[in-house]
Amino acid sequence: MILSWLPQDVSTFGPSIDSVLKLIIYVVGTAFVLAEGTLLVFIILYRRREGGRAAFVRGESLRQLAWVLIPVVIVAILDVAIDLQAKPVWDLVKEESPAPALTIKLSALQFGWKFTYPGPDGKFGTPDELVQTTFLTVPAGQVIRLLMTSEDVIHSFYVPQLRLRQDIIPGREIPAWFEATQPGKYEIGCSQLCGISHFAMKGILRVLTPEDYQQWVSQQRLKSGAGAGKSASRVRSSAAGKEG
Repeated sequence: MILSWLPQDVSTFGPSIDSVLKLIIYVVGTAFVLAEGTLLVFIILYRRREGGRAAFVRGESLRQLAWVLIPVVIVAILDVAIDLQAKPVWDLVKEESPAPALTIKLSALQFGWKFTYPGPDGKFGTPDELVQTTFLTVPAGQVIRLLMTSEDVIHSFYVPQLRLRQDIIPGREIPAWFEATQPGKYEIGCSQLCGISHFAMKGILRVLTPEDYQQWVSQQRLKSGAGAGKSASRVRSSAAGKEG
């Protein structure tokens, strides 16, 4: 039920991440109900009564220590179970990136996003690369690799529908990947407080069909004049930016 509150999942690895969230909710939810239920029972059974005196329990005997040790062991076992469930998902998302159909350089800066697409030869740093701001346009059903850098402070690329969140640290190039399953528009947010206009650092992920994506690429290359991309040295907050 709680998982139905999550944003729509449009990522191939989204179901795996949701399964870990479901396990955590079940484990933590059950522990919460048991702990609060036990507390309520103790409040009723050992409430203050006329003529009764409170006892000071030192907690030194094994029987008394069991009230602490047994819950600790149970929590440790459940924590290991969650880790075992999450490890393959971590490897899938962070360690085992499949071969990409498209690699895009993402640059985060106060307060916007810049996306650089390679030229037809698949190389960056050439006159025929495309540079877009605000809008990250990708084809559906294909693996997209992002090479993320920051031009100033720590940012964080976050698209809830992709179940993807990745911090971007200055001085490092951090890879991430996703494969979107459904065409549509999804908001890109920065989930790290990055400055006074952090709230306005928004972008749009546009997922197109492969055919529409190829048409979009052709249109952008025509607009740029045989593919001569223009470098953006500073990108202001751009949720209201012009859609290309």
